[in-house]
Amino acid sequence: MKMQRLDQFIAHASGLTRVLAKSAIRHKKVSVNGEIIKNAALKVSGQDKITLEGTLLNAPSTHYFALNKPTGYVCSHEDDGHLSVFRLIDLPNPYQLHIAGRLDQDTTGLVILTEDGAWSHKLAHSKRQCHKQYQVDLLNPIDAAQILSLETGVQLHGEAQLTEPAIVVVINPNQILLTIYEGKYHQVKRMLASVGNKVVELKRLSIGSILLGDLPLGEYRALSADELARCNE
Repeated sequence: MKMQRLDQFIAHASGLTRVLAKSAIRHKKVSVNGEIIKNAALKVSGQDKITLEGTLLNAPSTHYFALNKPTGYVCSHEDDGHLSVFRLIDLPNPYQLHIAGRLDQDTTGLVILTEDGAWSHKLAHSKRQCHKQYQVDLLNPIDAAQILSLETGVQLHGEAQLTEPAIVVVINPNQILLTIYEGKYHQVKRMLASVGNKVVELKRLSIGSILLGDLPLGEYRALSADELARCNE
């Protein structure tokens, strides 16, 4: 049975923010198995009987969403004057989710959102699972020398080591599919700049075995049991 902090459980089950959940615990409004608890870090599970102001809370389900991010949205809880991707999620408190695989504001495509931090960390850091494929529209036609450089590893500005070898599939001279195995800052744009080209449009098509498919722009869907099983292999 998955264990989590009491304040996290309260927030997920009630829709409160973590700050308000901690406040409720501190003010003796929360009990665990009949005992008033003031320790927000106490580890609990769905088998525990947890009440908030006398109301029994049901164990919250964990969400795993695939979102097709539009341009103009930021992958951040803080809007800072911009639209947050969390505004696209129809949950009582979508800000309880966090993102596995952020995208720039002007990049579209697949983003994964979940409350399961351990799962998203595994997805992002597993060499086998974290490959990402992008559809890349280029300012200039790509040539054989640029393709060879991308497929053998390039030197990014400010980086000591070459990038991992990428896979390049040419759709037309100004559009490629690029698969990378790392998650460096602005990596795709920097890789194309390093070989003398420029990205004019970027769309992420997949993260590991999870595919964007025909998911409409700005829409999201739950990951299937099969997708989750493949990610957990």
